[in-house]
Amino acid sequence: MRWLVALLFMTLPAFSETVVLGLSQNKIAITTSFDGSEILVFGAVKRETTIPDGPPLEVIVTVAGPSEPVSVRRKDRRFGIWVNTDAVEVDRAPSFYAVAASGALNEVLNEVEDLRYKISIPHAIRSVGAPMSIIDAASFTEALIRIRSKENLYQLMENHIAVDDQTLFRGRIELPAALTEGDYETRIFLTRNGKVISSYETSIDVRKVGLERWLFSLSREQPFLYGLMSLAIAIAAGWAASAAFSLLRN
Repeated sequence: MRWLVALLFMTLPAFSETVVLGLSQNKIAITTSFDGSEILVFGAVKRETTIPDGPPLEVIVTVAGPSEPVSVRRKDRRFGIWVNTDAVEVDRAPSFYAVAASGALNEVLNEVEDLRYKISIPHAIRSVGAPMSIIDAASFTEALIRIRSKENLYQLMENHIAVDDQTLFRGRIELPAALTEGDYETRIFLTRNGKVISSYETSIDVRKVGLERWLFSLSREQPFLYGLMSLAIAIAAGWAASAAFSLLRN
């Protein structure tokens, strides 16, 4: 019986490398003057043995904002005007998604592991079905990625994570001004030969504060009062502009 137990332990994989992570900040406050932020991701690899021979250690970092359904519409020119023709509902798409890697993503991560952990941008988006009349549903997901990439909401940063002596790593993730409030899931993967050997998860808390928080809560909790206040501000701004124009004319 003892030799059977010993043989079982010998056949189990030895996870001798694990992530020890640090973040420059784990909370971000969105104010009226917020124009983006930067997160410094740094860490080390804890080992129980010496550095294994073979392919070097690679690091991948992902930061994902809250996921939500998204309707993607296609426009076509009909009778000289552009109109919406087809639409696909993407079941779940992160409001923000960044992937940073120590090398080219397709070199440090194989397709099987990408499917398993949903690391690359296309795999982070979940689109289950589309109307039967649409034969190119994948193009709608590609359009969503293209649009959000232009807005800096989806980022792929290859050769962006520096790894020193296969032990220390560091990198920066830039968060744009147009952030959705919520928890931003942060994942770190260690890979060798395209396979994930260790992972670590944490989160960054992104919240509105001050006047921004008050206005957001008012618009959700008392929309009628928020609408009246917005109308009053618009009227006051219009009156002030008119008065200033009259003074300039005189």
